[in-house]
Amino acid sequence: MKLIDIYKFAVKKGMGKDPRSKAEIKRELNEAKKEFRKLKGADKKAFDRDRLVNPYADTRILYGDPRKDIKSIMVGIDMEGPEIIVADRMNERGIEHVDLVMAHHPEGAAWARFYDVMHLQVAMLNRFGIPREVGERLMKDRMGEVERAVAPANHLRSVDIARLMDIPYMCVHTPADNHVASYLQNIFDKAKPKKLSQAVMMLKNIPEYFDGLKKNAGPRLLIGEPKRDAGRIFVDMTGGTEGSKKIFSRLSQAGVGTIVAMHLSEEHFKNAKDERINVIIAGHIASDTLGLNLLLDELEKVEKIKIIPCSGFIRIRR
Repeated sequence: MKLIDIYKFAVKKGMGKDPRSKAEIKRELNEAKKEFRKLKGADKKAFDRDRLVNPYADTRILYGDPRKDIKSIMVGIDMEGPEIIVADRMNERGIEHVDLVMAHHPEGAAWARFYDVMHLQVAMLNRFGIPREVGERLMKDRMGEVERAVAPANHLRSVDIARLMDIPYMCVHTPADNHVASYLQNIFDKAKPKKLSQAVMMLKNIPEYFDGLKKNAGPRLLIGEPKRDAGRIFVDMTGGTEGSKKIFSRLSQAGVGTIVAMHLSEEHFKNAKDERINVIIAGHIASDTLGLNLLLDELEKVEKIKIIPCSGFIRIRR
């Protein structure tokens, strides 16, 4: 399978699990096309043309010939300089042959603009009764915070190492997160656990979360008592990073009783607690692993590719 085909496949499958409708995704791509047509000179030359066909700013081929045949992928959650060097050493020593390094968390240009994917949180919130205009207003402020936070970083360190080592390198973030969010939301919507303890146990029975549990990084109840009613469960696991800290009052008013999230910052924790919303932390790395596994399952249905797990990722097939 060609590198470009793996990339296109990940984007396509991500759109299939996107909380937005096909029309909404098409509208976003059309907006990028309109923006591109208006540009001139240096701005037009520098425009990221992947935006014309890919709605996920955090998913890109970072280095490598798109036409290269890929038979093995070293996959991990954080794949940076050290992991790329390990891949090169494995190739050199004949331990494994690594054709491609695939990171989950964005790197390079995909990291520099990953806040763009936070737009899809508006659609997630809208599904739970939050008016679109309210979601857009809250997300605009939060996206500005994230943009300012990532701007000073040295985004290209790992990409430069991949280039120097001549190892193909890509990242797949939101497409994988869309898979885990859709998977868990469907499970909770069907089972409708009454108590928080039941909801937590449902997570613990999923292999990736059970593995996290053994490593002291599994599901846990952050806010709420085990015997408390779970109410309506909102799975918040996609859209780049945490949303607005002001959204919890709106979710409470919309009838959400429990949020299942990968992680929660201290400020978000305090606001959720004030609104008496239950919070279950599923586990960051376990959740990322589940999303990648679901996506890789789809990929292996099309092409048999060797997966070499690394950096917190474990391969579990379904």
